[in-house]
Amino acid sequence: MGLFSKLKKSLTKTREVLAEKVDGLVYGRMTVDEALYEELEEILIQSDVGVETSLELVQRVRDEMKARKLDDPTRLKPILKAEIQKIFGDQESVALNLDTTKPAVIMVVGVNGTGKTTTIGKLAYRLRQDGKTVMVAAADTFRAAAIEQLDIWAQRAGTAIIKHGEGADPAAVVYDAIQAARARNQDVLVVDTAGRLHTKVNLMEELKKVFRVIGRELPGAPQEVLLVLDATTGHNAVTQARIFGEAVGVTGIALTKLDGTAKGGIVVAIRNTQQIPVKLVGTGEKINDLSYFNAGEFVDGLFG
Repeated sequence: MGLFSKLKKSLTKTREVLAEKVDGLVYGRMTVDEALYEELEEILIQSDVGVETSLELVQRVRDEMKARKLDDPTRLKPILKAEIQKIFGDQESVALNLDTTKPAVIMVVGVNGTGKTTTIGKLAYRLRQDGKTVMVAAADTFRAAAIEQLDIWAQRAGTAIIKHGEGADPAAVVYDAIQAARARNQDVLVVDTAGRLHTKVNLMEELKKVFRVIGRELPGAPQEVLLVLDATTGHNAVTQARIFGEAVGVTGIALTKLDGTAKGGIVVAIRNTQQIPVKLVGTGEKINDLSYFNAGEFVDGLFG
């Protein structure tokens, strides 16, 4: 299955809520009125586009319909699609920032249960498919299962892993991983981090500490701070994007479980309210089911 086909298939449930309901909204109507716009707002909110972004989009659609003196309800859907596309700007996709520095560091953050460890395994595989040498660091030391799980994914992806025991200092793991990646001349180091702490230590403070160690050992790193978000959590994902963004300056989002939810509109909400680009999207369970995000394909997939 091609990249676009995978993305389009993963958006099936969202498309049923959004595009098909918009079709139902305009079908049989003869004129455009305020009731139509109110129902459109409800449809967007149900798709987890979020209240703020939904209101903005409906106002833009209203303004465009008025400016073009359109009173045909069937013209609403293509205008809505164009307005959603505008939220993503001219860039169809935003590439991972892997500059010529060796190793480039991708720090991966996110709460437990989002599919963070799985995403790291898929990302390592994807980067290797792109011709990069990759090492992973198991710096989520607060959960023994996280280290074991990452070890399995590293084996599947064919990458080296640097790990300590459960309860080790995450910053020490990262320090050792940087030295190992340098010594082995690796292109990319992908760092797993804690998603929940069992101690009284604040999670964000722990992440800031890891961030500082990376920057001290490799000036200019991390080149990427990827936040893994579970699409099924809907609007909670916007809150997570804001909190992690304030703590460690998130540069991109990896969205997981898009194929299992009708809440794909969250991508639009995050881009509009947090200005953080989605860079990767999980489209299934297999190791090759991680795609680089393409805004044009995403919007086409939303509307069928």
